[in-house]
Amino acid sequence: MTHVVTASRDRDLMTSTGKIYRIVVINPGSTSTKLAVYENEKPLFDREIIHSVSQLNKYRNIVDQLEFREELIIDELARAGLRIEDLDAIIGRGGALEPLPSGTYLVNERMIEDLKSGKYGLHASNLGALLARRIAERAGLSAYIIDPITVSEMSDVAKVSGIPDIERESIFHALNQKAVARRAAEDLELDYNQTRFIVVHLGGGISVGAHECGRVVDVNNALNGDGPFAPTRSGGIPVWSLIRLACSGKYAEAELGEMVMKNGGIASYLGTSDMREVCEMIEHGDQKARLLYEAMAYQVAKEVGCCAAVLKGNVDAIVLSGGLARDMRFVNLIKERVAFIARILIYPGSDEMRALALGALRVLTGEETAKEY
Repeated sequence: MTHVVTASRDRDLMTSTGKIYRIVVINPGSTSTKLAVYENEKPLFDREIIHSVSQLNKYRNIVDQLEFREELIIDELARAGLRIEDLDAIIGRGGALEPLPSGTYLVNERMIEDLKSGKYGLHASNLGALLARRIAERAGLSAYIIDPITVSEMSDVAKVSGIPDIERESIFHALNQKAVARRAAEDLELDYNQTRFIVVHLGGGISVGAHECGRVVDVNNALNGDGPFAPTRSGGIPVWSLIRLACSGKYAEAELGEMVMKNGGIASYLGTSDMREVCEMIEHGDQKARLLYEAMAYQVAKEVGCCAAVLKGNVDAIVLSGGLARDMRFVNLIKERVAFIARILIYPGSDEMRALALGALRVLTGEETAKEY
């Protein structure tokens, strides 16, 4: 029998000493910087600082925005009446780094160099560690990141692609997947490091991970064309057809990359990646929209089945999260195909700020030791 639990409640996490820690959380995006301050697991305040196109156009690249965003953060903290001297830790969103195990990492010089140079890619999230380090230095504190997108815990057998020059890579929604997996384990009164979960992040990109005893031993590359198609991403594409398209001269390399990573999936068929609009199309009888909506759920379910095979059918729960997990019609399309595998838990949305805060809190309380990059 399959049990479906819809969960969005907050859980009080008390430190063993009863001490209150104040943690600043920084999550930079391409046009905004999310900022929050937590006292242990409870948010004191949160802000989303929006950056206009005219403000950002002054800078050649993401890294050049560092001082601009830093001053905005300091101003927001001051307006909230928070002195940096009263803080205990700063944690930022992890950027594009070399493949590494999950966990909370101390921001060190090597990390700073890799993020500034864009050695593994230039992305707005690269600013997370850079901003955390700058602000931490003002207060004489340590700066951290947790579970960047390049977390890699895949087994050796999962990395084999079929072509010697290509290795399967782990690029996925590690921050949210790990956070909801830990939360699911708590709700089931299990130790995450002893569980076997299939975790599905349903957002603009879709990642499906096989979590075995605290490690994501297999997961689709949710950015570069692997797994289910998504609102903005192509997912896995028939390889020979893609080769012919690439060699046709019709598209430049950058254009093909955007088809896969930014303008693929639902957006490429319907001209929108907003699934609310897609649902409205379906309500008005658009059969093409219905087909694509159902096909995306079908591909997600198929990927869940693949992960069930990875875990040899020994699955404690299937965990669904992300923005699309709010759409119960979409969720039900997945459930009807995978409910036979294991119970299903649903955590709508993506609480990245809280996940970041809890990563720092685990280090401050001694539950976890910060790793060196």
